[in-house]
Amino acid sequence: MENKCDNNLINPNWAKHGYIQVYTGNGKGKTTASLGLAMRALGRCWKVLIIMFTKGGDDYGELNSFRNLSPEIAQNLTIVQAGLDRIVYSNNKTRHDSEEIKKGWELAKKAILNDEYNLIILDEANIAIDLGLIDINEVLEVLKNKPEDMEIVLTGRNAKPEIIDIAHLVSEIHPVKHYWDTGIAARKGIEY
Repeated sequence: MENKCDNNLINPNWAKHGYIQVYTGNGKGKTTASLGLAMRALGRCWKVLIIMFTKGGDDYGELNSFRNLSPEIAQNLTIVQAGLDRIVYSNNKTRHDSEEIKKGWELAKKAILNDEYNLIILDEANIAIDLGLIDINEVLEVLKNKPEDMEIVLTGRNAKPEIIDIAHLVSEIHPVKHYWDTGIAARKGIEY
């Protein structure tokens, strides 16, 4: 079988410039959009890093899917969970949350500074920044000095205005209607 990720099969004249994208808002679909982008990039032989801030545990459908990618695609994907097995809010954050998230941020900084990936997704980074678990000034400095051809995506509610200002693409997802409002709980395969 032909390896579609051989460098000689990639168009050498493609425009290569990386941007900063932000998916924010109170609506559903921010992580889902970023993971769709990851799949698209992997299909084009990009090296992809996904750091899932505030998300630990093993019960995510996307992790099951990523584990079953073909070896040719999987070799270009790294996923790091930088969170405990629960959702973090301002009223339940702990020292352990902070430690896990800081480990993830240190890994992200290193990957960005060393130009190790084509696409880096910082899933729920906006929440970690909003909760004060990652220093916004440090994030801004790293993003402003990222490699020119690296694409970086930040997801999560409450994106700070400073992050929005330096981003090249911002999608704010607003809820118009959601079945949760009628008491329907999160469903496997849809919400996780």
